[in-house]
Amino acid sequence: MSMIGEYLRVTAAELDRAIQDPEWALAFAEEVQDAEEETEPGPAEARHFSTYKTWDMLRFLLARAEFPVNVVHGEEAFAEDEDWGYGPPRYVRPERVRLAAEVLRATSYGQLVSGVDPAELTSAEVYPLGWSDVGALECGRPWYDGLTEFFEAAARADDAMLVWLG
Repeated sequence: MSMIGEYLRVTAAELDRAIQDPEWALAFAEEVQDAEEETEPGPAEARHFSTYKTWDMLRFLLARAEFPVNVVHGEEAFAEDEDWGYGPPRYVRPERVRLAAEVLRATSYGQLVSGVDPAELTSAEVYPLGWSDVGALECGRPWYDGLTEFFEAAARADDAMLVWLG
């Protein structure tokens, strides 16, 4: 089984409900995922986004760049593991989503990977491994760009974000 980075945009009211009722939040996340699998909206229109297996690579690159918001794992836990996948789900409050969107927009993927040797990812055991392949660092570009669009749309709507590894 693969570890997949998952995100769900939620309104302030939905975030409050998720914190109070994590089972509702899981069912809601699954409902949105199922609905969007059929329509496949772009990151700016979607409520659900996934970074697939690039989540750990992005975590490594963003940590290296001293990114001010934990967009890969979320910032505050709101539930026990409860069938969400690998570890408990977390959330990012709307004001932190806005900050993340600003910094993501100001930081190009080229800036993130500038000076990075793929061997650093291998020695840090960044999931899913295989960083010695030619062009391995480029695999994260479309997911980073999509994540940037997704956070920008959430910031414009004043949404919060649920984050988990599924």
